[in-house]
Amino acid sequence: VQLQASGGGLVQAGGSLRLSCAASGSIALINDMGWYRQAPGKQRELVATITRGGSSNYVDSVKGRFTISRDNAQKQVYLQMKDLKPEDTAVYYCNADIITFRSVGSTGFWGRGTLVTVSS
Repeated sequence: VQLQASGGGLVQAGGSLRLSCAASGSIALINDMGWYRQAPGKQRELVATITRGGSSNYVDSVKGRFTISRDNAQKQVYLQMKDLKPEDTAVYYCNADIITFRSVGSTGFWGRGTLVTVSS
């Protein structure tokens, strides 16, 4: 199983970016999916999560600015980010709780991360 994130880049404060993450491999079912971020010198933090049914949760600092969504058929999760701030600068990682055809129970998988840089 692999998670491939894309969509990061350099943007000015107030701008927007859309991150995408595609899951591939021997996947039977994807439960919760989410985005995390890690800024330089800081611990990785949860940004947003979304259940298979579409219920979402956000860290307070991004509420009203970021929107998480997913396409279950395409095995993808997205993060639409608007009104970006310099403090949003971080490497963004996607995460998915996946049941594979080869395992009993679910396992958490991580993508390799995509860098978002917001200039002031």
